Amino acid sequence: MSGRPLQLTFLSSATRTSQLPDTDAEVAFVGRSNVGKSSLINALANQKQLARVSNTPGRTQLINIFEHGGGGTVVDLPGYGYAKVPGHVRRDWPEMIEGYLLEREGLEMVFVLVDGAIGPTPLDEQMLAWLRDNEVPHTVVATKMDKVKSSKRPTRRRQLAEGCMLDTRDIVWVSAPKGVNIDQLRGLVIGHLS
Repeated sequence: MSGRPLQLTFLSSATRTSQLPDTDAEVAFVGRSNVGKSSLINALANQKQLARVSNTPGRTQLINIFEHGGGGTVVDLPGYGYAKVPGHVRRDWPEMIEGYLLEREGLEMVFVLVDGAIGPTPLDEQMLAWLRDNEVPHTVVATKMDKVKSSKRPTRRRQLAEGCMLDTRDIVWVSAPKGVNIDQLRGLVIGHLS
């Protein structure tokens, strides 16, 4: 596992896969609005403002792509399920996200972020079922581990795994603010980009 930060540089934003630059290998992060995608990408790169973080859910409204210094690219997809985003933008997201996940050449792994403090929502379950149905390779990452009391973690891990229809060992538990398991996730990202 790599303790060194990912060397990420913002490359561009797009509304369609066809607008993205070509890549040999790519990983993508997807999850419900407010699950902490941008914070996690910043933690992986050890940069505070690489991916735009906001207290307002739904700020990521485009496909944002970052170049990795060791080769390959990392994508931050728009968060799903946030009702206050303008209707015309929200209506465009399924086509944007699904189009990306089905059409992107070089996509090696999709990291599906699930809020570890609350477990998978119906939208998370829908996303996981869709990825399975379409045979898109994915890994579940449970965020906000620091928000779960240590005495409740074994039960929460079991419940979250059951909700995702996975074994507890198949889920990566992280905390971006506390740096918990960030090295482990970094190692997985680098492995898929190599």
